[in-house]
Amino acid sequence: MNLLIELRTEELPPKSLKALSDSFANSVFAALKDQAFAATDSVCTPYATPRRLALLVSNVAEQQPDRVLEKKGPAVASGVDASGKPTKALEGFMRSAGVTFEQMQKAGDGKAEYFVARIEKKGENLDVHLADIIVQALKKLPIQKVMRWGDSEHQFVRPVHGLIVLHGTRVVPCEVLGLSSGNKTLGHRFLSSGEIVVNSPDEYAAKLMDGKVIASIPERRASIAAQLDAKAKELNATINPSDGLLDEVTALVEWPVVYVGEFESEYLEVPQECLILTMQQNQKYFPLLDASKKLLNKFLIVSNMQVDDPKHIIGGNARVVRPRLSDARFFYNQDRKTTLASRLDKLANVVYHNKIGSVLQRVERLEGLAQKIAVRLGSNASLAARAARLAKADLVTDMVGEFPELQGIMGRYYALHDGEDAAVADAVQSHYQPRFAGDALPQGPIACSAALADKLDAMTGFFGIGQIPTGDKDPFGLRRAALGVLRILMESPLPLDLAELIADAQAGFAPGVLTQPVAEQLLDFMFDRLRGLLKDAGHAQDVVEAVLAQRPTRIDLVPAKLDAVRAFLALPEALALAAANKRIGNILKKAEGTLPKPDPALFQEDAEKALFERVQEIAPLVNGHVADEAYADALKALASVRSAVDLFFDKVMVNVEDTAVRANRLGLLKALFDQLNAVADISKLGV
Repeated sequence: MNLLIELRTEELPPKSLKALSDSFANSVFAALKDQAFAATDSVCTPYATPRRLALLVSNVAEQQPDRVLEKKGPAVASGVDASGKPTKALEGFMRSAGVTFEQMQKAGDGKAEYFVARIEKKGENLDVHLADIIVQALKKLPIQKVMRWGDSEHQFVRPVHGLIVLHGTRVVPCEVLGLSSGNKTLGHRFLSSGEIVVNSPDEYAAKLMDGKVIASIPERRASIAAQLDAKAKELNATINPSDGLLDEVTALVEWPVVYVGEFESEYLEVPQECLILTMQQNQKYFPLLDASKKLLNKFLIVSNMQVDDPKHIIGGNARVVRPRLSDARFFYNQDRKTTLASRLDKLANVVYHNKIGSVLQRVERLEGLAQKIAVRLGSNASLAARAARLAKADLVTDMVGEFPELQGIMGRYYALHDGEDAAVADAVQSHYQPRFAGDALPQGPIACSAALADKLDAMTGFFGIGQIPTGDKDPFGLRRAALGVLRILMESPLPLDLAELIADAQAGFAPGVLTQPVAEQLLDFMFDRLRGLLKDAGHAQDVVEAVLAQRPTRIDLVPAKLDAVRAFLALPEALALAAANKRIGNILKKAEGTLPKPDPALFQEDAEKALFERVQEIAPLVNGHVADEAYADALKALASVRSAVDLFFDKVMVNVEDTAVRANRLGLLKALFDQLNAVADISKLGV
């Protein structure tokens, strides 16, 4: 038989509703399976609305089968003493398991032998366990704050009003949070009247649907999405995308109906990002855009009411949104009375970090660093410096104070209003990019200079005071900053050396501010992020490791090297040369001192003479191709040396007693090794 559980509440927190629903359903289902009430083919279906958490589990037994429970005890070595009597550890375990020493058994896991208590447990009725299963599941809910209500001693995220526990057609007697179980619920607060009697779990969703409640979150979300799309098409418009808003609205309504609202077109003089944000964040409306992505003075409302004449709903929402739009217009007009440049002094009072200084001090570093980067790019250094100087000024504007999400966006609008160069204004906005995976990159050398400066300064500063990300903790977003730097350098691409950029960033800090070593640690951190970035992009692990083993600080050249190594792998000589390269590397690790350049006069074997000649022939080819960044051609040229390498290792002993001959042969291998690794460490291939 199927099992239905519903806890009816006051309105639950919308941003937490899905997490609460998933946790409740998963915990109950796991307990039913663990206690052998749920069958192997049982399925759990969660339901949740603003006023209820519910779940339906199929094929739940009324009686547990008889079972043998196995409890693992202490190791045999520590469970008995020298005389074979149980130790205190084993005695404690036996008491907890309710068994005697004679009933104990032994088992092993291949490493050690341990005591096991196997307890025969007679199957019990569902009624005995279900209330506790529900209570324990509720205790595990991800609730940050609980509340009391009335004179109740119970606590929960919201007051509770009803409990259904229905197994087939039978109400399972349960007491949960002061409620006694039954088979009655309520439908929509306004569109339904009277109690709804649920006679069996299978009719639950349909009965609620009759009561104007869509109980399933996915079904409710799909209904809202379809209605939004239909309304937008009627208006020849598109909806400003926001999956987060759709999820939140889904958790706010039980019977969603979409209506079209409108506001005065005069508000469109305000930057549309401000209007969109206030409509989405404060009012939960869906802004509409025209074909050119310009904001319309219309929006979509997801209401929890279905009425024949929605004019009061539409009018009420228009009245509510108007003050919000007026506030946005006021902030915008007030902010434009003061230039961005004149706001810089206020940044001295904004602490960036107590060990690093104020935001104004950071701006001064960004200005110098962006200028250096622009010089390296051969771009306009004064524009890059100006962009970095103004990049954080909008943090002390009224609009960004109200909506922090608009930082950078408002800076661009205000910079253009102040008459700043368009490249400067664009850089003020885009220096935060990329903000997340897949986000657009800043465009142009001025914007890239400001963006790189922003991220490099942050990473260098926090690494320099010992604030390095650990585990999943990254409070300052340094992993995101690292990925941003790597993407800008690699995808733009920009001919900049990462080690030099870090050194430039480090030089911008006042003496004594950075108390920890930075350069090598930060490079290691960056290469770890690059390794993950490349693997996520679909590059083979051995190819990635071959390229990154050389710690290439010209990140813009990494894609070409990856392509070259991948092409090299397709050659028949590739894996043999990779193995030879690994062998040479192992030999050279044992060599002592500085190895000499190979001297032909000391060669004794034809095989070493032949290898020397091949190395002499390919060296200028490989070096020339590498200098021209033609890495595929460089590796292809190396392929021709395979037969000479094979012959050398077949005919020549390197570690001979004659020290001069041995050093000369090691010198030859070192010359070959340098060529083989000119593009990548090919010994990493095929592993």
